[in-house]
Amino acid sequence: MDVEQGSVVEAVEQYLVARRAAKPSPHTVAAYRRDLLGVLACVGRVRGVDPGAVVWSDVDATVLRGAFAEFAAERAASSVLRAWSTWNGFFAFWVSERVVAGNPMSAVPRPRVRPSVPKPLMGEDTPERLLEALARGARKARDPWPERDLAVLALALLTGMRSAEMLSLRVESVGGRAGERRIRVVGKGGGERSLPIEVPLEVLLEAYLESRRARFGVVRGADPLLVDNRGEGLRRGGLQYLVKQCYRHAGVHDRVARGTLVHALRHTFATRLAEDGASVTEIMRLLGHASLSSSQAYIQVTDRAQREAAGANRTYGVLRRLGGGEVVG
Repeated sequence: MDVEQGSVVEAVEQYLVARRAAKPSPHTVAAYRRDLLGVLACVGRVRGVDPGAVVWSDVDATVLRGAFAEFAAERAASSVLRAWSTWNGFFAFWVSERVVAGNPMSAVPRPRVRPSVPKPLMGEDTPERLLEALARGARKARDPWPERDLAVLALALLTGMRSAEMLSLRVESVGGRAGERRIRVVGKGGGERSLPIEVPLEVLLEAYLESRRARFGVVRGADPLLVDNRGEGLRRGGLQYLVKQCYRHAGVHDRVARGTLVHALRHTFATRLAEDGASVTEIMRLLGHASLSSSQAYIQVTDRAQREAAGANRTYGVLRRLGGGEVVG
C-alpha cells in the first residue's frame, strides 16, 4: 500500500500500542489519545473529510497550522502546548519507523505558557486554623466524621501528595516501626516514593482507623486508606467536595486561591518546606517532581527567601550606620 495513503487514525492506535513499552499510566494514554484524535478531527474539517478518512498525504504543515488554530480557539494555552508536544512525539515516532519523511511540527506555532505560580493557602496561620477547627468538629454534616476529615486534610498538608496519589493509598501503604512510619506513594508514571511521617500524624491516622473500625468493622491492609461515609474508597469528586466543605466550615474558604482546592494543600506543604530551609532537591523528592525546575518555583516565591536576598544589599549597611538600625519616627 502507498504510504501516503495510509490511515492516520490507524497510525494513532498503532502509536499508542507502541508507547505501552514505556509503561505510561492509563491517564497518560487517555490524554495522548484525546490530543491526537482531537487535532485529527480538526484536520478532517480543514480538509473537508471525515477524520477516519484522513491519510498521511493530508497532513502537511499548512493543514496542521489550520487544524491547530481551530483546536486552540476554545482551549487554554497549556492544553494546546500539550497537544503540540503529543503530535511532535507522534511524528517523531513515525519518522523513525520510516513511514513519513519528516516531522512538520516545527512549522506549527506553539503557545508560550507562563510558568505556573504556586498557590498555597493564604494567611500565615491558615493551616493551623483549618486543622484546629476540624478537630473541634467544625464541619457540620448529616453523618459527621471529624476523625476522617482531620486525617484527610492533615495527610495532604504534611505530605504534599497529589489528589490521585492520596486516592490510590491502601491501609498497608503506611508501614514501618512505631515512631518511624513511612507512606509508600505511587506517583505520576507509576514512580514510587517513600514519605516519612512524624508521630503526631501517625497517632491521628490510628485514631481515624479506629473510628473506621467502629463504623464498618474489620479494616484490611488492601482496603483503601481514605473512604467515604459508606466505607467505600474516596473518589476524586468526593475528595474535592470534602476538602471544599472543610474550608467552608472552618471559615478559611476565602483564603483559598480559585480552582486549587486539594492542590492548595500540596502547595502549602511545599512552600512551607522552602520557607523552613529545605533544598530544591529535597522538595523535588518529597513532591515526586520529575525535574528540579518544577520544585524551584516554590523557592522563588518564598517571601522569606526574597526578603533575605533583598536584605543582603550592602547599601542597607550605610542606612544602619546612619540610623543605628532604628526606625526613624
